[in-house]
Amino acid sequence: MDPTLKDTILKRLRRDIGNMSPALQAVAKYLIDNPADFGLDPIRTTADKSGVSTYTLVRLADQLGFDSYDDLRAPFRVALVSGTDSIEKPRWIEDLRRRGNTGQQQADSALNALAGVQHSLANLPTAQLEKVVDTLLAADTVYLTAMRASFAMAYYFQYVGSMVLPSLHLIPRNMNSAVDELNNARTGDVLMAVTIMPYSRETIAACEFAQAKGVKLILISDSDVVSPALHPEAVLVADTRSAHHFASFTGITAILETLLAILLERGGAEAKERVRSYEELRNRHNAYWVAPKNT
Repeated sequence: MDPTLKDTILKRLRRDIGNMSPALQAVAKYLIDNPADFGLDPIRTTADKSGVSTYTLVRLADQLGFDSYDDLRAPFRVALVSGTDSIEKPRWIEDLRRRGNTGQQQADSALNALAGVQHSLANLPTAQLEKVVDTLLAADTVYLTAMRASFAMAYYFQYVGSMVLPSLHLIPRNMNSAVDELNNARTGDVLMAVTIMPYSRETIAACEFAQAKGVKLILISDSDVVSPALHPEAVLVADTRSAHHFASFTGITAILETLLAILLERGGAEAKERVRSYEELRNRHNAYWVAPKNT
């Protein structure tokens, strides 16, 4: 079997998802986001997880030119056998497990965080990262938006990133909507959005509005297909899977820090001078623990 067939299928799904029926869009997005589960699960389990009928899965296989559903799933099963990546467990993880119930929970959480970082950075395409950096540096204005838990990620990126990229603005401000604040956006500007499942309706609306105005779109997300209606310049995909009842943001944090590091380096002496001036400012005003001089 062609070892590149799985990637070819995923590439075609990303390209064609906007032209599919709602049911086929749902299963296509599930397959794109969960290729490992798709390769492992039987057809009824995949139907339940993706919220479609088994008939829809068979129909997708037929539309993609496969003789059967099993033929469509086969490349994903082969990829699992030949390319399953694992997280090496440090000794301290096993030490934690011997410290009772809390230690076991701590070990599981730590391993989950490490896995999120490793998977996110290992699968981060250099070409996509470079395109994001080029797009941000070339923009007249960079708008940055997020909602709910993702807002914390956007706030962090804006706090550090504005030292390197003065054109960076976090929206919405002052209880406005992101769409309101994009009213004056124009060609030459960029909207960067951070969003994970379940995707915020307001974030999607802001992306669609910006796109209609000719603003370039960059997404930081848990999937490279957030909405068939969106056509971003680039998407940086993080692994947010978690053993808990909430998403893990360690992967997104790692991607954002990588992006900030490259922006700082590309910004040259001017960007580094701005960072230095911020550090000096903080040192002058954060004097709580500084002993007063003798008088």
